[in-house]
Order: sequence, then C-alpha cells, then structure tokens
Amino acid sequence: MNNTTYSIKKDEIERKWYIIDASEKPLGRVATEAAKLLRGKHKPTYTPNLDVGDHVIILNCSKVILTGHKLDQKVYRRHSGYIGGMKEIVARDLLANKPEKAMMHAIKGMLPHNSLGRQMVKKLRLYAGDEHENEAQKPEKWEF
Repeated sequence: MNNTTYSIKKDEIERKWYIIDASEKPLGRVATEAAKLLRGKHKPTYTPNLDVGDHVIILNCSKVILTGHKLDQKVYRRHSGYIGGMKEIVARDLLANKPEKAMMHAIKGMLPHNSLGRQMVKKLRLYAGDEHENEAQKPEKWEF
C-alpha cells in the first residue's frame, strides 16, 4: 500500500473560465464563490501552496445587494500615510460610483494575504454591466 500524498505539478494545472452573474445576489455570497474558484478549492487537485484556481468574470457588480443596514452603516476606510490622511466612503456611495471596487475589496479579503493571493487576484475580471470582452475564452456560467 502506497501512503504518499499526490501533489500536482505546475505544468499539470488546467485553468477554466467561469462567469458569475451578481445581479440581485448578496455581495458576500458572490465574493465567497469567486474566492473559492480563484483559489481552486472546488477542484480535487487543490493544493494550498500553489495557484491552481480558475479565471473568474463577475458581471453586474452594480446590481449587487447588501442586506440589513449595511448600505448606510458599512464604511470603507483608507489612509494615505500622512497626518489627517484618513478617507472614508459609505457603501451606498461606493456602490453607486465604483461597484467593482466594493466587489474587489470583498474578494481580496478572502484570499491569502501574500504573493500567492496577489497572483490569484490577477485572474479576476469585474464588470459593472452585463457586457464583457472575454468571449474568446469560452467561459462557462457558474451557478450557486
């Protein structure tokens, strides 16, 4: 009996393209599915130390919903590094002006915070509407 664990090699990784339609779905639910696909956790060949994930296209980011009072109470903060350099924006304003940024923030927080996570984020494409420019890759629709 062979008790060794199989580890996938870099040249054996197969990548697919998936489309997620985010319209009328909660932001966090869409983000968890996208993070799962980007990491490759849906595959039997998942390896934590390698980027085995697939490419993800998210459409209709502007039609995503936030439940409860999050639209007015959730605040996105960033700091320039200078004194008094704190910038704040409420979720309602961010979703109205830059809906892709809110989705990117949610997904990036669910990926590893190292070079592996930065590599995974490069396989993510976000669009506010329902048009995208990746038809040549023949993406499959991902339902959840």
